Amino acid sequence: MGAAFLTADLGLAIEPRPDHASYIASWITVLQNDTRAIVQAAAHAERAVAYLHQLANADKAKEAA
Repeated sequence: MGAAFLTADLGLAIEPRPDHASYIASWITVLQNDTRAIVQAAAHAERAVAYLHQLANADKAKEAA
């Protein structure tokens, strides 16, 4: 999910890969056992992306100084 958030932020095109189907299948198994897992995963991904944005902004600030 974090990768999807970042690609959207950066405007990158996503190319399908052969392993995408097995990755989605693993999520289906997880969701069958825990319906809240997707919400928790999205929250963790959002925090990770925010952290990466903070790091990138800090680097930009250092370069500008």
